[in-house]
Amino acid sequence: MLPWSIDWAGRLEQKTYDSALLRGNPLGDPHERPVLVYLPPGYDESDQRYPVVYVTMGYTGHIGMFFNRVAFRQPYPELLDAMFATGDVPPAIVVFVDTWTRYGGGQSLDSPGTGQYLSYVCDEIVPWVDASYRTIADRDHRAMTGKSSGGYTAMVMPLLRPDIFGALATHAGDASFELCYRGEFAAHARTLRDKYDGDIQNFFKDAEERAGRLQNEDLHLYEIYGYSSAYSAEPDGTVLLPFDDIGEVIPEVWERWLKLDPVEMLKQPQYADAARSMRAIWIDAGRNDEYYLDLGATAFHRGLQAIGVPDEKVHFELFDGKHGGIEYRYPLAVRWLCEQFQ
Repeated sequence: MLPWSIDWAGRLEQKTYDSALLRGNPLGDPHERPVLVYLPPGYDESDQRYPVVYVTMGYTGHIGMFFNRVAFRQPYPELLDAMFATGDVPPAIVVFVDTWTRYGGGQSLDSPGTGQYLSYVCDEIVPWVDASYRTIADRDHRAMTGKSSGGYTAMVMPLLRPDIFGALATHAGDASFELCYRGEFAAHARTLRDKYDGDIQNFFKDAEERAGRLQNEDLHLYEIYGYSSAYSAEPDGTVLLPFDDIGEVIPEVWERWLKLDPVEMLKQPQYADAARSMRAIWIDAGRNDEYYLDLGATAFHRGLQAIGVPDEKVHFELFDGKHGGIEYRYPLAVRWLCEQFQ
């Protein structure tokens, strides 16, 4: 494994998209966003059209991190290139999108707390990609993929916009909120009480003063607030946390979260119809996922079975491992999706 770079069989293009939908977003985050487009081997030598796989990142992820090099592991784009270079995988264009917010993310949803990130992807980036590259421009040749929060997006965005996406792959995506989120509320409440007088705004002021020196505990507070900004923001942008000062659930706020839980969404007729319309669905997670997202993956799979999604449309797998270090899973899912597109 080379520690520096590879000789590419395909190629990458990094573009900047000036988004009208993100302009003036509530957090003042950039409306000009990087978009990374992978073009498979042979793209420049033919007039072939290709299916498209879209990728979103997990919480605190942004496009620059796709170039991170870790010892004994290759970045995702290089793993893709190696897979397509073999010539035994039906080729596809792969588009990496950026939905970063100042809180580290926002689940790629439309929210008055963060901005119109779902619409940005569906109504701006997808049409732009179709106009700029030789795609097969229909939902049956278009998939959304991701891990963790990106895996949440991969489940939810096709349910919300089945006109745009007809396939998905979720790796340890946020699901079964009662399991993956609720158990952490007491710890968050204690941290806010003991360090910030129970006010998360005090945390943000302190975090700004410690820029570059944040700890995992800080990232957890950013994360819970980022989730809240996506799931339970008021029309004026006010963000409501789903727990009170002693960590107990606030029922009316928690109910808003549950309405956006992928497992719960499958119980609603319109989302069940969207799921049944999918051409291919890949679900995986590590058996020992620290956030119990293996249980969420299992619940999502069972939910698909309960609404009559045929088994032949679904790949479900729990593998040995935890939440991190699973990059090797991504090209496996892309390969499978490309085969289903065929």
